[in-house]
Amino acid sequence: MPHWQQHYPVYTRLLQSADSGPRRLLAAHEHSSEPCTADQHPGFCTARSCWTLVRAEATTSTSSAITQARVAVGEEPVRGSALHSVTVVDRQRGVTHKFEVPEDQYILHTGEDQDIDLPFSCRHGCCTACAVRVKSGQLYQPEALGISAELKEQGYGLLCVGYALSDLEVETQDEDEVYWLQFGRYFARGPVERDDFALELAMADE
Repeated sequence: MPHWQQHYPVYTRLLQSADSGPRRLLAAHEHSSEPCTADQHPGFCTARSCWTLVRAEATTSTSSAITQARVAVGEEPVRGSALHSVTVVDRQRGVTHKFEVPEDQYILHTGEDQDIDLPFSCRHGCCTACAVRVKSGQLYQPEALGISAELKEQGYGLLCVGYALSDLEVETQDEDEVYWLQFGRYFARGPVERDDFALELAMADE
């Protein structure tokens, strides 16, 4: 049994559960501060110090899931060891980042491991803080719940749960802009009409 599973029972339970996955593993690890007493990790073990141990297991699960998903639609299996060049144009900060990303790892997490500062908030594909628009290349994002299928077809994606399946160039978007594209139609109903008759009835009841 891996060292970190011995000392972190919660991870063992997550790995053995039917719905285990990278996001749950990493989320549990980030909120853990249990002591680590093994010889190779003396002292106190926090989220970042055992990051690679947890992610190694998570990566295996992710790679398998991607392979199964692509085979199911008749595509070629994912080559887990493939590296792709990812370029992120950060419009808000006026900088461009270019780095290598393994095909079976999240773009945001890989960038952070290389000390690249990318926008994020929830880290679980549920908000639009890390939203980008694909300029070239292929982005795979089955866990991106924060954007609709329609926006995905228009080239929008989320870095926190996105995989690069080729060399990729993306551009960050304004969070409010993407949120409005996603939900604006539900709020743009026009002004509420005043119903004086209903108001009189309500006042009469009082």
